Amino acid sequence: MTAAGPVQVPTDAPPYDPLRLCVFATIALLGWVFGPVALVLFATLGFVGYWKARRAGLRTSKCVLRDTRLVLGYLAALAVAGAVGSWLWLS
Repeated sequence: MTAAGPVQVPTDAPPYDPLRLCVFATIALLGWVFGPVALVLFATLGFVGYWKARRAGLRTSKCVLRDTRLVLGYLAALAVAGAVGSWLWLS
């Protein structure tokens, strides 16, 4: 009598890759190290990306806010908050 090993079911789907979690952790690290300056950088980068996408016809985003106008307003507010925070942090 031989011991049977674990049953392996062949699948074609690759295993889940939690890459987003690594990206989120890296962005959090940069935010922690560079403070409000990082917020200005990432908010501006996001704003420019959404601005270009909106001009190309994107009206609904996968973002929780859905409407790209709301996303643009949110990112603009973050950039302003980061600029004020940077001014206070560096002065």
